[in-house]
Amino acid sequence: MLSRVANSIYWLGRYLERAENYARFIDVNFNLMQDLPVDLKEQWHPLIAATGDLALYEKKCTGYERNQVLFFLGFDAENPNSMLSTIKNARENARIIRENLNKETWEKANELYYMMQEGLEKKVWKKEDPRPFFEKVKNQILLIYGIADSSVARIEGWYFRQLGQYLERADKTSRILDVKYHILLPADQQVGTPLDFLHWMALLKSVTAFNTYRRLYGNIESANVVEFLVLNKYFPRSIYYCIKEAEKCLHNISGNLGGGYMNSSEKAIGELRSKLEFAEVGEIIGFGLHEYLDSLQLKINAISNNVDSNFFTIRDNQNHQNQTQSQS
Repeated sequence: MLSRVANSIYWLGRYLERAENYARFIDVNFNLMQDLPVDLKEQWHPLIAATGDLALYEKKCTGYERNQVLFFLGFDAENPNSMLSTIKNARENARIIRENLNKETWEKANELYYMMQEGLEKKVWKKEDPRPFFEKVKNQILLIYGIADSSVARIEGWYFRQLGQYLERADKTSRILDVKYHILLPADQQVGTPLDFLHWMALLKSVTAFNTYRRLYGNIESANVVEFLVLNKYFPRSIYYCIKEAEKCLHNISGNLGGGYMNSSEKAIGELRSKLEFAEVGEIIGFGLHEYLDSLQLKINAISNNVDSNFFTIRDNQNHQNQTQSQS
């Protein structure tokens, strides 16, 4: 496969996953607002922090008024990681490799792009309840995933898209967990209170994990939530699961099915997967959850950089655009 094609397929997976995560974060935050005490201000600041674009937001905006935050996350063309920007880039990558996509995938990606354009024209972020729009975007992306799952051959292109999707998902799970631990809770005195419970519940719902968590653990406790979202071996949005699946993708791409590693990407992701596989939640909390998650994000970024150097050696304009719009 041409490196140009592989690069576009990889970033198609990352951009779609990023937009889908933003849609679900916004939806869950709205639901959380309805349950907060009336004397507690709406908490939109953590949503910006979760994306890693807090510095850019503070350069452009003053305060964290709801409509400002929704526009920045959803429709701001000057924010390279907004839903509008990532969906536009996903469509552009799909256009470049259109001959490698089936008809249905291209059509649904195109529909998604025009869905965002319609939302921009109608200024849906100003509506009293914009949740139906973001739910529609999320479902459209899930539809694209479903079409791919049922119709795309499991060859190199499939594994590059999955690789991008899983690395992006691992990054987003770590970010939303990090923000809850450090920003959402107003004060240490609130730990263990109903407000604390509401926040952990909202976090689990943001990754569609609430019902699965309750079946496994019952009561909501912070250590159990951390264990579930970081180390669970079966939940498809846990960090460990995403890294394990991303490693499988790399091995299938390189043909290395006998173990070990054949390139720097496989070495780096194998080391990270091994550390997660044998980690214990007590060690993570003892190390410091924020510090642990920050280290994870840096390692995921390093893996992405290795993927670029190992497989995407042709630096054409689209490749450069994709690299510059990756999150730090």
